Amino acid sequence: PFSTLGWPEQTPDLKTYYPTSTLVTGFDIIFFWVARMTMMGVHFTGEMPFKHVYIHGLVLDENGQKQSKSKGNGIDPLLLMDKYGTDALRYTMVKEVAGVGQDIRMDYDRQKNESSSVEASRNFANKLWNAARFVMMNLDGETPAQLGKPSVTELSDRWILSKYNQVVKQSSSYIDNYGLGEAAKGLYDFFWGYFCDQYIEIVKSRLQKDSDAASRRVAQQTLAYVLEGVLKLLHPFMPHITEEIWQTLTQQPEESPQTI
Repeated sequence: PFSTLGWPEQTPDLKTYYPTSTLVTGFDIIFFWVARMTMMGVHFTGEMPFKHVYIHGLVLDENGQKQSKSKGNGIDPLLLMDKYGTDALRYTMVKEVAGVGQDIRMDYDRQKNESSSVEASRNFANKLWNAARFVMMNLDGETPAQLGKPSVTELSDRWILSKYNQVVKQSSSYIDNYGLGEAAKGLYDFFWGYFCDQYIEIVKSRLQKDSDAASRRVAQQTLAYVLEGVLKLLHPFMPHITEEIWQTLTQQPEESPQTI
């Protein structure tokens, strides 16, 4: 890798990209690639090429077999992306990574080009889209920044903000320690189970035009605040849909928009 960056010359690319921080790899090529990269890198440059190696399992086919060209049992990700969306496939792959180095058995019907696990992630993306749409329809055209942080008054608001802060802390800890699958599952449970199925249903009556103005305002603040936070937390797992929703939620100007 270092030769393509200009080595043995001390090029700007070599200085910038070698050494790097983390190598992500399947366990089956530790000897074939990882060990050789470390030995060769140290031999020629005097530096280890990376600080950490994140070892994940393999994505197996529907029969639990390793995918290979010689067997012809590969699952084309482009077909699944066309059917369910890129974010759905990406989220499925990350969510299924539980524990260290465990293989992922891909649920897949080769005849119909269907996967129930990717379909479930597509449904989660739909839930995110629809919930965000409901929230934005009830913010009276204001952004989370314009509404401000929630001035909490009611127990339901305190409850969802407590759950939200817990999932922020939990997700950060998991990601810092390479627990990507656990982080993805925790966000799923929080957003669908607590935010959508419970909190949104609880505050629907407070969002009515004829409800108490102060209570309605706090409900709007809480919905906007938690939704924007969840979009940021989910962004590494579902980058496309979260960016699209965030652009609308925060009303970014077309001429010079920020990104999530």
